[in-house]
Amino acid sequence: MGIGHSGAKEVRRSSPGRILSRPRADDRSRQRTDDRSRPSPRPGQRDGGNRGERADQGDRPSRADRGPEVPAAITADQLDPEARAELKTLPGDLADAVARRLVAASLEEDPAQAYRYAQVARRLAARVGVVRETCGIAAYRAGEWADALTELRAARRLTGRSSYLPLMADCERALGRLDRALDLVTGRDARDVDRATAIELRIVESGIRRDQGLPEAAAAVLQVPELTDGRNRPGSARLFYAYADALLDAGREDEAREWFGKAAAADHDDLTDATERYEDLDAVVFDYLTDEDDADDADADDADADDADTDDADADDADTDDAETDLGDADADDPGPDEAG
Repeated sequence: MGIGHSGAKEVRRSSPGRILSRPRADDRSRQRTDDRSRPSPRPGQRDGGNRGERADQGDRPSRADRGPEVPAAITADQLDPEARAELKTLPGDLADAVARRLVAASLEEDPAQAYRYAQVARRLAARVGVVRETCGIAAYRAGEWADALTELRAARRLTGRSSYLPLMADCERALGRLDRALDLVTGRDARDVDRATAIELRIVESGIRRDQGLPEAAAAVLQVPELTDGRNRPGSARLFYAYADALLDAGREDEAREWFGKAAAADHDDLTDATERYEDLDAVVFDYLTDEDDADDADADDADADDADTDDADADDADTDDAETDLGDADADDPGPDEAG
């Protein structure tokens, strides 16, 4: 699901991972998910549960299943027509209730609240692909990596779409399972994806290489034609940003600063913090140049002092020589004893 303006534009659908911004790798490392620490799911929360079956057959949601209140301004007809068509298997009232929660999940800025909306939609219609997709993306945004992986796998089974692979691989990476992540990125299924999804997979692979301590390989894997062909595409900001991040990890700060600048220029929807990263590196460069200027000034002062000392020494030597010369002349002018007689 895409992100739009509530009440102003229709919520449009797009491939997952290209509209919703991803957390940084360091954020993921602080939010590792341990499935064992999670409470057991409520009865019917997974596919095939009694509650989920009754909901799909048209029961209105119980008070416990309604979750957070959906704002009155959000209506079912804001949902993208393609997504709405997937809800046709549901009774009218239930379809509207699910649609409103899908819209609310897509518009909500707070990831945890968005995930709560999506979870309610999932409990009401667990067998609908767009519902599982929305729930998976919402879980991803909320940092619930294991849940996101479960939901995206279900969405893929229900829809047959391969566009979920980048998010699935990134979840595996966030959970520390780099081998599984690489299998998703480089496996047979990854060979049949469209070009935009292929680039998303490259971005995830770059992150995996960085996690493996291979920053130069992380940069190399992103050197695709779309990086330097001069055309801005919907995914360009993320590609440029990932490349800048890899360059920075490789110690190539000047190049990283340049690519963070390009990412900021391409990021018309402000989905990344490229501007801040660029400014941070700009400040570092400025400080470095200032330090160099200070060092040059100090060297110049030292040189001036040395010149002054040299001049004083030369002057002293010259005065000494002059004095000795004068004494020599005086001795030459004075008559000796024989001459005086």
